[in-house]
Amino acid sequence: NTMPSLPTKLPSSLKQITLNKNGFEGGIPPSILSSSLLSLEKLDLSSNSINLVPKEISNLQNLSDLKLDENFITALPEDMGMLRKLKTLSLKHNQIKASGKVQTLPSELFTDTILASLDLYGNPITSTQINDFLGFDKFLERRQKVKTKDLYGGAMTNLDVCGLE
Repeated sequence: NTMPSLPTKLPSSLKQITLNKNGFEGGIPPSILSSSLLSLEKLDLSSNSINLVPKEISNLQNLSDLKLDENFITALPEDMGMLRKLKTLSLKHNQIKASGKVQTLPSELFTDTILASLDLYGNPITSTQINDFLGFDKFLERRQKVKTKDLYGGAMTNLDVCGLE
């Protein structure tokens, strides 16, 4: 599944990109962060060696589902808040942690998006620590409303805090 490199220009009509287990190192490949990918809704870059999510992620204005599981990500940029349509973010098995007064998940992610599903399972952060992050209370309120609708519909729903203990 390893691609040595991506084309410098990807088709602007792409709605979904799945490039897990490709051995990308460092940051997200620049051609994915292009402002020409206006239709992109789902992006899966799980199981690579990504350690940096650059601010250019905000170019993906229609992104609603982002999976970055099993990488080496330690923090997200404030620009994540510009992804107004982001509903689902999975960061399982990364290196997200509470670091003193530094907020590794920006408040804009919680307050400026419609994020309702955040999975941080396998990160060195506790639910107590993330509850102290600015804006996290807004995320919890929004999530509770969405999950309550699911419960009324009969679905079994896990209301744990983002897969954390």
